[in-house]
Amino acid sequence: MVQAIGIDIGGTGIKGGLVDIQSGEMLSERIKRSTPEGGEPDDIVDVVRSILGELDEHAADAPIGVCFPAVVRNGRTMSAANVSKRWIGLAAEQLFERALARDITFVNDADAAGYAESEFGAAKDVDGLVLMTTLGTGIGSAIIYRNLLVPNAELGHIDIGSKHDYEKYASNLVREKKELSWKKWADLLQTYYETLERLFSPDLFIVGGGVSKHADEFLPLLNLDTPIVPAQLRNNAGILGAAALALHGSGERRTEGAEHLVRETNERAPSV
Repeated sequence: MVQAIGIDIGGTGIKGGLVDIQSGEMLSERIKRSTPEGGEPDDIVDVVRSILGELDEHAADAPIGVCFPAVVRNGRTMSAANVSKRWIGLAAEQLFERALARDITFVNDADAAGYAESEFGAAKDVDGLVLMTTLGTGIGSAIIYRNLLVPNAELGHIDIGSKHDYEKYASNLVREKKELSWKKWADLLQTYYETLERLFSPDLFIVGGGVSKHADEFLPLLNLDTPIVPAQLRNNAGILGAAALALHGSGERRTEGAEHLVRETNERAPSV
């Protein structure tokens, strides 16, 4: 059994667990904490340290993957979605490694979820282009082509017509705040997915995020040429993907019945 720890940091919650990388199964209970108000770097690091302290009881030497709601470039967070703006430009990977006294793999949260679906879920063995979107506080996205992860796709922020930064109109948080019916929300999603379809001509859409458990309420209302399915891993996808990327590393070639190439997503940050 090959184990790794995944930590999934979001705008409202931080989750972690120990994962069997060969099967994609959780080996521990999922530990969840609320994201500290304001989402400040030191406060979030403290929560991650607390979660890791519980998981270390099971696997003190396991590789650690951390996923975060931001564009991640060379270990730095280049954006900040629903967390403090102090994350922008921060050497975040280095911050965590110093605080945890451990090496980590640090990646975008939607990339981690998409990678998990390609390894263990709805995109496994799909021979073509897969677009995964996570509908939650915002709209995250991941691009997978034949198990190749193309990092930092921010497709939730595209402009459609007069609507700039479309996640501000069609995220699940917007649906909840405005108390939109499933039909009204589906109309907004129809425009969104039609646009992605026109731009990318994907072979499959996968819809993740907590709302995916209600997929039967809104996916049948969409009329697309591309198949669209709910994520299989749901809220564990970020944990599983971060753990898998931590173990497999970046840019390595491996064989599991067929060769898969993982795009480089996590180069070491320069010293600060």
